[in-house]
Parts: sequence; structure tokens; C-alpha cells
Amino acid sequence: MYVIIVGGGKVGSHLANLLLAEGHEIKVIDQRPELLTLLRSELPPECVLEGDGSTPSVLETAGIHRAKVLAAVTAEDEANLVITTLARFEFGVPRIIARVNDPRNAWMFSPEMGVDVALNQADILARLIAEEMSLGDMMTLLKLRRGEYSLVEEKLPAGSPLLRAPLKDLPLPEQCVIAAVMRHGQVMIPRGDMHFEAGDEVLAVVDNAAIAKLRRLFGSQE
Repeated sequence: MYVIIVGGGKVGSHLANLLLAEGHEIKVIDQRPELLTLLRSELPPECVLEGDGSTPSVLETAGIHRAKVLAAVTAEDEANLVITTLARFEFGVPRIIARVNDPRNAWMFSPEMGVDVALNQADILARLIAEEMSLGDMMTLLKLRRGEYSLVEEKLPAGSPLLRAPLKDLPLPEQCVIAAVMRHGQVMIPRGDMHFEAGDEVLAVVDNAAIAKLRRLFGSQE
């Protein structure tokens, strides 16, 4: 998969190395001389492009017409929004991810601005800290389809109602799917005859209207 990353700072360079390690083809765009020197020392030369990633001609030089994903991860929200808008509405990139630097600007990172996934680092960190303090509350990992659905995780306590019957007989909400179960460090694909065990970490996709019912089934705190 060909991925364009606009912004060669710590986030962009780390992402680039991760994607290369997974066998993806990438291009990192940045125009700061000090960062370009560092990027060229860390990445193959053909993976680095000098230029302003919010300029259409630079994006074209980077090969945006064949990019499957663009990640706008500069340190300026305004620049990221310009980049995502160009990528989606000028070049039709299928998948667009943007970094949100100032949480107050998060509302602007919407599909109307070409953003499929907005990564609000401050919000993610705050939520992770809150969840680590929650003593068992169901954790929301990801919001899907403009927040209508959530990917949630819960480690099942001994008294959870989910332990009482096989998966096919459990009274799960209609708009809920058990996506995976992690047991003793192993990932298990749920089947109808699966029986949950205390300590299982269950991943589920659920719509917001059904979260309260799923929370009760998980045995989480109210």
C-alpha cells in the first residue's frame, strides 16, 4: 500500500518507520532542513520529499494520485486541514488521517473537511489516563461512523453475566458484535459455542443506544 505522510517530525518519522517495517511504500513530505537531514539518515532516500505538503504540485510530485492513504501529521492544525481537504476533494485519496494538535480545534476535523480519522493526541492521552484509573469500567477504544458506534473493551470479572451461557445464547444487544477475545495472551475468534471465562478481555463493536445494556452484561461499574 502506498502511503503519503505530510510532516516529518517525531510522529511522522515514527509512523514512516512502522509502515516500512510492515512492507508498505511510503513518502514523507517536509520542508524543514534540519528535519530533512534527519529523515534522510533514517529512511531510504526515495522515501523523503522536500516541499510544502499543502501545495498541490508537491502532492502531485509525491504521487498522490496513486496513494491509498494520506496522513497529515504536521504540528499546525491549519496546515493539516488544508492538506486533508486537498487530498480528499482535489485528488480523491480513499483514506485520510489527520493529527489534531489543539483539542479546541477537534470539531473542525470532520468528513466535511476530508478527514476520515482525527487523532486528538491530548484527548487520547487524557482518556487513557482516565481509563487506567477507572477500576474496571468498560473502555472505549475507538469511535466509528461519526461516533454512532464504538469499539469497546472489557476484562470480564468473575460475576459477569456473559459467563453464564455460550455466546449464541447470550442476550446481546441487536446492534452489537463480539469482535475478538483475548485469553492468556492469545487472540480468539468468537464462535457461537464459545464460553467466556473470567479474565477474558472482550472486544465488541456496539452502537451508542446499546452501550448501557452491554455494560450490564460485561459486569462493569455503572
